[in-house]
Amino acid sequence: MSTSDICKICKDSESTKSNDDNDACDVTDVLQNLSTGDEVVSICANCGKEGDDVNNICNRCKLVKYCNAACKKKHRSKHKKQCERRVAELHDEKLFKQPPPKEDCPICFLLLPLMESGWRYYVCCGKVICGGCCYAPVYDNQGNIVEKKCSFCRTLLPTTDEELISRYKKRMKAGDPIAIYNLGIYYRNGMHGLPQDYTKALELLHRAAELGCTEAYCNIGIAYDNGKGVEIDATKARYYFELAAMMGNETARYNLGIMEKNAGNFDRALRHYMIAVRSGDDGSLNQIQKYYSVGLATKDDYTKALQSYQAYLGEIKSAQRDEAAADDEDYRYY
Repeated sequence: MSTSDICKICKDSESTKSNDDNDACDVTDVLQNLSTGDEVVSICANCGKEGDDVNNICNRCKLVKYCNAACKKKHRSKHKKQCERRVAELHDEKLFKQPPPKEDCPICFLLLPLMESGWRYYVCCGKVICGGCCYAPVYDNQGNIVEKKCSFCRTLLPTTDEELISRYKKRMKAGDPIAIYNLGIYYRNGMHGLPQDYTKALELLHRAAELGCTEAYCNIGIAYDNGKGVEIDATKARYYFELAAMMGNETARYNLGIMEKNAGNFDRALRHYMIAVRSGDDGSLNQIQKYYSVGLATKDDYTKALQSYQAYLGEIKSAQRDEAAADDEDYRYY
């Protein structure tokens, strides 16, 4: 997608409309579809023609229809402001919608923690397991505790980089988005015996993102934000952060909040933080606390944020996870 295709967030103008804005475009806002009994009649926004053949709809805002491409082109300048305003509204409806919750651990069936140290990905079976279940002992068929086996499928863990990468490539062929994402990170950082290759890394991140890995979209955004392997491009960084955020990535959501804060759009930043904190992002909670301390957020905003974060903790906490975190900092999950 080219830069020109990226949706841009804009503010509604509070200035009064000019005479040019108060013509056929405004009339057709109300009269686009006339209802006569059970029959709906479409009207061309440009020439006023009625009929079933008035079906050439504005592809961007979906608000108005035309009888042909010529009318659509002729009306474009009059419709432009209304169209851009509606496109921005539709974009914000998607952007600020609370995403679905994270997946549950397939062993204990509790919500997986947001913090990365609170879960593990196993390349043998492609499962993401919470730290509590990873920490719990694994038994063999005779009831003896065994070491270095997957908590889910009981496969022995890889002991060499070659074995690890071999398993990752098998999972990649199976279309596992997390495996593809992790391989992309390994290429980006030159890990586990792989050469550092930004081009290969970005290719794998794009592939993982298209398969639904939100972390991949977020890291593509970070690459464009920092200029790591690509030219710095703030517009593309925002675009990929927004894709990741809409899919439920809290890091991307937090980054969007910071972008809006830096641009002076504190209300929009607060909306991002409020969404992220419901999914357990403590960085967003800290930002809301700072906003409250300087009067940029209300007491009600801060109270709701605290309640949301406490509700999240209630969903992820367990005695087994607490035991793992107490024994080893690498299992900390909040």
